[in-house]
Amino acid sequence: MSHWISVDKARSESSIGPDIEIRGWVRTRRDSKGGFSFVEINDGSCFGNLQIVAPAELANYADEVQKLSVGCSVVVTGELKESPASGQATELHATALRVLGWADPETYPLQKKRHTFEKLREWAHLRPRTNTFGAVARVRNQISQSIHQFFHENGFFYTHTPIITASDCEGAGEMFRVTSLDLEMLAKKGGPVNYEYDFFEKPAHLTVSGQLNGEAYATALGRIYTFGPTFRAENSNTSRHLAEFWMVEPEAAFFDLADNMKLAEDFLKRIFSDCLNHCGEDMQFFDQRIEKGKIEQLTAVIDKPFSHMTYTEAVDVLKSTTEKFEFPVEWGTDLQAEHERFLTEKHVGGPLILTDYPSTIKPFYMRVSDDGKTVAAMDVLVPGVGEIIGGSQREERLDVLLSRMSEAGLSEEEYSWYIDLRRYGTVPHAGFGLGLERAVQYATGMANIRDVIPFPRTPGNADF
Repeated sequence: MSHWISVDKARSESSIGPDIEIRGWVRTRRDSKGGFSFVEINDGSCFGNLQIVAPAELANYADEVQKLSVGCSVVVTGELKESPASGQATELHATALRVLGWADPETYPLQKKRHTFEKLREWAHLRPRTNTFGAVARVRNQISQSIHQFFHENGFFYTHTPIITASDCEGAGEMFRVTSLDLEMLAKKGGPVNYEYDFFEKPAHLTVSGQLNGEAYATALGRIYTFGPTFRAENSNTSRHLAEFWMVEPEAAFFDLADNMKLAEDFLKRIFSDCLNHCGEDMQFFDQRIEKGKIEQLTAVIDKPFSHMTYTEAVDVLKSTTEKFEFPVEWGTDLQAEHERFLTEKHVGGPLILTDYPSTIKPFYMRVSDDGKTVAAMDVLVPGVGEIIGGSQREERLDVLLSRMSEAGLSEEEYSWYIDLRRYGTVPHAGFGLGLERAVQYATGMANIRDVIPFPRTPGNADF
């Protein structure tokens, strides 16, 4: 009876032995004049392939083995031996090879020819079979695992917040509407929508953040985190934006801004450290082929303390530099990506935490500082990406929160449950949000955020 193992395990000398079975997809085949073929197999478990030595004695050698092409799926059994070839520890000497599925080389798009990442988005269902996108998927998986492990080890409870919501956390208004109404019928009738006939009997949307609901659980369980899909109906066709993305949002009772900054720094150091420790081959590939120096850059993030600067200090730096920006910088305006990247890449040369933003450009729930002008907000900036984390200490004072909501034109009735958290046993608390795709982008060096999520959702594109 043969023993089925992964390619990852088969590439280790500890797996050497007879009756080994490998299942995977053909990456290459070359026929030797010596009466055998070399077939490279990959099953997605690791970056590297396993070499199969298929002798002419196999019953289906002429009919099938010599017709194998890229993308064919096979099951191979044989003896795993130490390889005489350099660059590989083992190879499988086949005693049987069975073809499960053919891939016509005339029509299968992933031939040896190099395709642009943009072209590969047209084949999003096939692109994970390429070296690059297989590596992205494994790093994304590792970061997701690290997120859960980090928070579990630090006493945070994983909490599932709703995907359908009636409140707009960010106050941005760029939300997808959720409805069961017949839109064609509404269009024909015209006039205002009667929400009594809609499923929830009020306007409902896909969530932009689980934060507000997370605060409710943090003020009961102490420390929680959410990790799930979030949605922005922002008509933005850039390399940094998606309409659907994954967000992790910790929230901790009795935390102030300093605690929040430390948590964010420890968190980033952990997930990038795990990438280097557990995805070695994949990270070597990104370092050599996608962004040279990536491993060194991540190592610096892990080893060095993050720099700190207030928003006001950042504005002073930006106004005093000779660097030319597309968007002008003035105190009271939001910093653009070009400003953030200058600060982190050129000014400090590493991760930077910006704090104390003007209250006028931040949401109502952020804690107002003693100066009355700024809030206890923080953004973590990293080279190559800009903002990777945004967070704040939350406004725990009932009177101040009500005042901020009034300024923002928000209904007290609609947010009554949120206000109750300040009315009954209020405590200082803080949290942040990390976009998973931004973290994967930074870890891998991939230039476009559409290439670090399996099936990107962007304006005009909901394919696959």
